[in-house]
Amino acid sequence: METAVGSENTPLTSLSEEDRLFQSSVRQFAREQIAPHVRTMDEQGVFRKDILRQMFELGLMGIEIPEEYGGQGGTFFQAVLAVEELAVVDPSAAVIIDVQNTLVNNAMLRWGSTEQKKRYLPRLATELLASYALSEAGSGSDAFALATKADEQGDHFVLNGRKLWITNAAEAGLFLLFANVKPEAGYKGITCFLVERGVEGFVVGKKEDKLGIRASSTCELVLDNCKIPRENVLGEVGKGYKIAIETLNEGRIAIGGQMTGLAHGALQHALSYARERKQFGKPISDFQGVQFELAEMATLVEASRLLVYNAARLKERGLPFLTEAAMAKYFASQTAETVASKAVEVFGGVGFTKDYPVEKLYRDAKIGRIYEGTSNMQRVTIAKQLLNKG
Repeated sequence: METAVGSENTPLTSLSEEDRLFQSSVRQFAREQIAPHVRTMDEQGVFRKDILRQMFELGLMGIEIPEEYGGQGGTFFQAVLAVEELAVVDPSAAVIIDVQNTLVNNAMLRWGSTEQKKRYLPRLATELLASYALSEAGSGSDAFALATKADEQGDHFVLNGRKLWITNAAEAGLFLLFANVKPEAGYKGITCFLVERGVEGFVVGKKEDKLGIRASSTCELVLDNCKIPRENVLGEVGKGYKIAIETLNEGRIAIGGQMTGLAHGALQHALSYARERKQFGKPISDFQGVQFELAEMATLVEASRLLVYNAARLKERGLPFLTEAAMAKYFASQTAETVASKAVEVFGGVGFTKDYPVEKLYRDAKIGRIYEGTSNMQRVTIAKQLLNKG
């Protein structure tokens, strides 16, 4: 059964009863458990361990992991809903579960061996935070220009190199790390390895001091003759490029969800403030100039949400979704930056201070146009797909 769901935090959007209840539970958790700590976590640049533990206990870290492995047995769409709802309150919390669910867990479910699934999925669902390590200093938009090398030596590989901009790295116990086994073969040598924290030759390095999503850790990784057994190869040797492409195509839908949630949070703050703030003897919400801004913000948020939901549902049904995912990520990241900026303006001078939440959301929004494929890369993807259709 599908029902039109509407509340102060969600405009009318068609959701099943199961999805609605799931969404409501995540929303309640975000409001009650995360919201009181958002400002402090942002200032300190650290995500609270007790909140991370609660996210595991609620099943938010293993949404699509089957129940036989201790997960929720949920759907990709529910993972996107969770990312969106958390981002309304704190985009840092949203990206933590995004990486865990849409990148790491999905990769393990699709390409993991039976033994790897038995070894890692129960822990990923209950207590093991994971990270996705692809980017390097010279490998950003050109994702396959990897310099990290993996030398094959019998029953193991020796990894050397450095990774940058790795989300969840400060807290993660498992890393899906990409290295090239045969650099002369280009992308056909890229291989995905399961690297556990603490293995000799592997170090989590500098933590970045970022503009936004500050409570989400972003660190460099250093590999110095790091010995990884062959059984820790995810998928096949030389097929890491396929894992990277497919997971990132799906992951950008969830980033679209994150940016939509962020924008919706900014809109809600702006609406509340506009009703309360008085100038010239009446609430500023009575002024047409403010009303026009709020109307535009709300329209952008709803359009962003529909693009994201459409891409997620296409993916779930096994239909082509590459173009729609790129559109969703591109439009949602633009929406987040625009709506957060307008929210600051609705607040006026106080919106420029850290005493009100819209300043943080404005800072958080910028990353949406950069990570998991820049806005320019999304436009390239969209254009190529359109042209290839003739």
